[in-house]
Amino acid sequence: MRVVLILVAMGLLLIESGDLAKPYAATSMFSAARVSMSSASKARVDFDTQLKPIFQSKCMPCHFSGGQMYDRLPFDKPATIRKLGTRLFTRIKDEDQRHLIEDFLSQSP
Repeated sequence: MRVVLILVAMGLLLIESGDLAKPYAATSMFSAARVSMSSASKARVDFDTQLKPIFQSKCMPCHFSGGQMYDRLPFDKPATIRKLGTRLFTRIKDEDQRHLIEDFLSQSP
């Protein structure tokens, strides 16, 4: 809500100052605000505390220590999850869990 008010105020200032006639300046300003809003809204996803429990509940025992798939695809390692990407969704149907995994995949290692 606060960001919306700031954007409205900035738009009004542009109209008042006459800078609204300069489309590049207005476009770049609003683009920058939109980018900062989207990056600020996503908190960093922690593999051990947020994702590992999901994989333990859906993919245990095969992809964890002692399981028959562990040597090829260990799901307790973030690198494996990054490698598989959204192919993990064959077992994970919950939309919230999928969004969490997508957020993890989109962040830098």
